[in-house]
Amino acid sequence: MTSSVSPSFGLIGFDTAAGMRHPIKSTRSIAYAERSRHTLDICRPADAVAAPVVVFFYGGGWRRGNKRLYRYVGKALARRGYVAVVPDYRIYPEARYPDFIEDAALAVRWVKDNAARFGGDPGKIFLQGHSAGAHIAAMLAIDGRWLGKVGLAPGRDIVGLIGIAGPYDFMPLRDEILQVIFGGAERPETQPIFHVSPGAPPALLMTGSNDRLVEPGNATRLAARLRAAGNAATVLTYRRVGHYLIIAALAPLLRWLVPVLRDVDAFIADTVMQSSHR
Repeated sequence: MTSSVSPSFGLIGFDTAAGMRHPIKSTRSIAYAERSRHTLDICRPADAVAAPVVVFFYGGGWRRGNKRLYRYVGKALARRGYVAVVPDYRIYPEARYPDFIEDAALAVRWVKDNAARFGGDPGKIFLQGHSAGAHIAAMLAIDGRWLGKVGLAPGRDIVGLIGIAGPYDFMPLRDEILQVIFGGAERPETQPIFHVSPGAPPALLMTGSNDRLVEPGNATRLAARLRAAGNAATVLTYRRVGHYLIIAALAPLLRWLVPVLRDVDAFIADTVMQSSHR
C-alpha cells in the first residue's frame, strides 16, 4: 500500500494517542560488545511486561551521530508502551561497510537475549531507523546474512521493519566519502533492494515528499520489490515534509506537525496482532 499523508499544520493536539503516557525508566550505556561505540541506551515504561521492543538506529550518513542526540526518540516510544533501545555503532573513519551493519546485528542479538530483563518481549522485536539508520535496519531485516552471523533470522526473530527517510536504492554514489565507506560508486550488494526475497518481516516505509537528501523513490521502489516477492510493505509519504522534520516530529514540541508517531503506533499494533494470529 502506498499513501500520501498531509502534515497537520495548525492542528495542535491532533495526536489521538496523546493520552497514552507511561511513566518511564532509562538505563544508559550498556555494553553489547567490546568496542567503545558498542553501547546502547534503553528507555522503557516503568511497568513494562512483555512489551514490544523497538531497536532504533539513528542516521548521520554512516559518519556521524550518537545515541545521546536521540534520547527523545527513546522517550517517545517508551511513553507509548514500548521498550526502546538506541545503540551506538561504529562510523567512518573507524568503520566501513559492512562494519556498522555487523555492529547493529550484535546489538539486536543482545536485545534478543536481554529484552525480558527490561520488560520487553523478545518475540516482538521491531527494527526502526532514520536515514542511514534506516539503511542499516533494512539490511538486517531483508538480507539474512547479518543476523545469521549472530544466530538470528529476520523472518523468525524480527516482527517488523520501520524505515524513516531511508536510502535503500541509492547507487551510483557521487559523494567521495560515501564511495570510500561503501568501497566504490557502484556496489549493488550494499543496497537493501538488492537482497529482497520472500519471508521478510512486514515493512512500514515513511518518507517526506520534500526530502532533498534521500529521494522519496527509495521507499516506493523498495516497497514495490518487497511486495513483488510476496512480502507486506506500506509506504507513507508526508506532503511538504523534509528529511529532518520527519524524525524531529517524534519530539513533543513538533509532534503535532507530522503524525509519524501515531502511524508507527498503528503499524506496531497491527503487526503484533497479525503475528499473534499466525
